[in-house]
Amino acid sequence: MARTLAQFTITADGDGDYTLHLEDDDGETIEFTSSYEQLDLIVEAIEELLDGDEEDALAVDDDDDAVAPEE
Repeated sequence: MARTLAQFTITADGDGDYTLHLEDDDGETIEFTSSYEQLDLIVEAIEELLDGDEEDALAVDDDDDAVAPEE
């Protein structure tokens, strides 16, 4: 079963690597060391996925757009 992401942090180590900390709702943290290139690929994959879902995520219900007449 997939865990729910509660928060994350990314820190640079000064030697060109980064540490990615992923924390779930139970407070368990998983740490990954990654390169700039790996993080860049993650960013590209997230952007691609979100761009594909953008229209659905930003869709506004027609009832929400209705403006009440002024009295």
